[in-house]
Amino acid sequence: METGNADTYTKDGTIDIYGKPAMKEKTGRWRAGSLVLVTEGLAALAFTGVEVNMVLFAKTVLGQSNADAANTFSTWMGTLNMCTLFGAFLSDSYLGRYLTCVVFQGVLVIGLVLLSLSTQEFMLEPKGCGKIGDLCNKPSQAKVASFYISIYLLALGSGAIEPALATLGADQFDEEDSDENKSKTAFFSYYYVALNIGSLIAETVLAYIENLGKWVLAFWVSTLCGVLALGFLLSGTCRYRHYKPCGNPISRFCQVVVSCVRKFEVNVPLNGEGLYEGENECARTIPHTNDFKYLDRAAVMINSDKILLSTKGQSSNPWHLCTVTQVEEVKCVLRLLPIWFCTTVASMVFVQVLSLFVEQGSAMNTKISKNFHIAPASMTAFDIISTSTFIISYEKIIVPLYIKLVKKEPKIPSELQRIGIGMGISVISMVAAGLVEQFRLRYADEGETSDLSILWQIPQYVLVGVSEAFIYVAQWEFFASQIPDGLKSLGLGLSMSSSALGSFLCTIIVAVVMKFTSKNGEKGWIPANLNEGHMDRFFFLSAVLVAFDLVLFVTCAHRFKCIKQEKRDQVKETSDSTLI
Repeated sequence: METGNADTYTKDGTIDIYGKPAMKEKTGRWRAGSLVLVTEGLAALAFTGVEVNMVLFAKTVLGQSNADAANTFSTWMGTLNMCTLFGAFLSDSYLGRYLTCVVFQGVLVIGLVLLSLSTQEFMLEPKGCGKIGDLCNKPSQAKVASFYISIYLLALGSGAIEPALATLGADQFDEEDSDENKSKTAFFSYYYVALNIGSLIAETVLAYIENLGKWVLAFWVSTLCGVLALGFLLSGTCRYRHYKPCGNPISRFCQVVVSCVRKFEVNVPLNGEGLYEGENECARTIPHTNDFKYLDRAAVMINSDKILLSTKGQSSNPWHLCTVTQVEEVKCVLRLLPIWFCTTVASMVFVQVLSLFVEQGSAMNTKISKNFHIAPASMTAFDIISTSTFIISYEKIIVPLYIKLVKKEPKIPSELQRIGIGMGISVISMVAAGLVEQFRLRYADEGETSDLSILWQIPQYVLVGVSEAFIYVAQWEFFASQIPDGLKSLGLGLSMSSSALGSFLCTIIVAVVMKFTSKNGEKGWIPANLNEGHMDRFFFLSAVLVAFDLVLFVTCAHRFKCIKQEKRDQVKETSDSTLI
């Protein structure tokens, strides 16, 4: 058994707040990780308190139509998720995870304060408006502008913090320690559960308050939660473990491209023999792989490079000569792009949960008992409960029960297999939503609602929740494991930003569908009065698109080759292997 420094300090290269090697007993582990989980739960509650009824706010307060409200929401969510890449870039390049989290949690709080103040002072006119069926006066352009400024500050703050906060939490566990490495794997599951618990409270309590027209109260509660999240994050300042930022990844990628272009006519050696590999201060060395061979030119040493390197005290010019590890970083990202693209269409389903599903619920019978009506946005609670329940029960109940029944360890599905299973369930959820819409139309009244109970939406919400449990957690684990050391936040940001493209894609599809289905005096598939449209056809169209995307995903997943990095305490060469 090792003693001394080996037991005192972490082995994964993390440092403490003072820049010294992190001590195991005084930093990290679940003491620090739990603070990150609480921060995420409160931040999710704060943001979701605004997000959950954004469509309703756009319709009742801003006076937008169903299609315009759905597009406002989808575009906003798309911007939010694109901000994850911006936050990940700053985290990996300059600020580090912790400082990125502090700065953008502050931006989130500022956005919440502006939204709360503007809503309180001049958005709700006349007083008492904003309930379902009780529209406010259409606000002036200046008031609408203040609203958009506040919600896009929310998008920047919430989006930029997500990959940095998740990675900061994972950094608290030493992957070179077997016990802590197991906790690191479990952290992403608990992180998603924390996100869901915060969202659940917002989508039940705050959504109910907002449906009563008490927008000001709900927004100030969200603001308070945002401030508390910042406080919990700051309370762990001296406990967190950190990695040093590794510089601008965009410039490193550009250096590989420029070097390849400069050496376009240079022959690439077989099996990477003779390629340049210098010292890597921030990251572990990545062994050479044989795919994307044209990029290997960046690491080929020509005469001018050899002369420069032979001069005492001189180092290579990265715009002329790159290391094998630098080239392999680019290859890793290129391998991930097809998987990333395939998950975007599935993300379109999750966007519809907070837009079209809510609009569908608003046109159903929300009466549960004589004196109680359920808020349509609160139905998303079934999505969150099913997601969290499945994540927790999978390892604690399902797997142990399986072992007890069959008397052997189960073969755990890989991350890519779990993503594929989730996409398959997404198809079923869209079909279920379409069938419910057909039944809703059968029981439609002469107005804008239907006698069909809103409880018929439960199956589609549960199916989407189980789909999320499969896709999102596996996607985070997959991208975190398949990205080089210096790009960890970027990897999670790339994973989370797949939702951005899904949001924009949903906006485009809704716009195109409405354009082609509203010709010749027709109302279109998603009109202001859903009883005059055919939203069921849009749900079935979504199911077809996700099914096609699943076929493309399976093809890409079978061809994917996983990254192999050298261990931190020894050099270990391995060959390529597949994950599915």
